[in-house]
Amino acid sequence: MNTSNANSWTIRIAGATAVVDVPSAHDVLEGLREGDWEPSDEVRGPGEPTWRPIEEHPAFADAVAEMGPPPAAMPDETRLDMNPLIDVSLVLLIFFILTTTYSTLRRSIELPPVPDPDGVSRTPVPKLEDVKDRSFRMKVVMDGTKPVITLDGRGILLENVDKELIDHVRTTGRKELFLTVTDDVPWGIEARIHDAAKGAGIHQIYWPTK
Repeated sequence: MNTSNANSWTIRIAGATAVVDVPSAHDVLEGLREGDWEPSDEVRGPGEPTWRPIEEHPAFADAVAEMGPPPAAMPDETRLDMNPLIDVSLVLLIFFILTTTYSTLRRSIELPPVPDPDGVSRTPVPKLEDVKDRSFRMKVVMDGTKPVITLDGRGILLENVDKELIDHVRTTGRKELFLTVTDDVPWGIEARIHDAAKGAGIHQIYWPTK
C-alpha cells in the first residue's frame, strides 16, 4: 500500500487499484509524454479530495491538448492480403474446368460435318465399295412421326439400336459406319443413334450427302 505525501501528486491508473505518487506536476507531464500513463488515467493534486482524468485536470488539460492524439499504429507491411489471390485463383479454376469439360466433350462427341453452301461435306467421304470390308450402312427416315431405321438393309427399332449395333459390330468386326439421315429426322433421334454408335465401339462415322 502506497503512503501518499501531502505535497505530491497521486496518479491512479485506470482499471487498477494501486496509486503512484509523483513529486510534481512537471513529473506527471513527463510520465504522460513518455507513455507511463494515459490521459484517461486519474490524478489528484496536493490537498484535492477527488480524482479527475489527467486530460480534464486544469493543470494538464492544455498540455494534453497540445500533445494531440496518440500516434496511430503503423500497418504491418509484412502481412499479405490473400483475398485478391483467392479471387484470381477461383476465376482461373472455373476457366480451366470449363475448358477441360468442353475439350472432353469435343473428343467424345463427334458431330456430323457441316456442309458447305454448295452441299458438299467438308470431310471427304470415301466410297462404300472402297471400305466395305470395314464399314456398314445405316439409314434413318421418317414415316410420319415414327423413325424407320435400316441396318445394312435390315429394319431395326429405335429402342433396340444400342443392342443391334453392338451385335452387328461384334459379328462383322466392322467399326466404320455410313449414316444417312433425312432432313425431317429430329435431332434427338440422330443424337440417340450417334451415341449408340459410340457405345458400340464405332470409331468412324461417315455422313454421305443425302
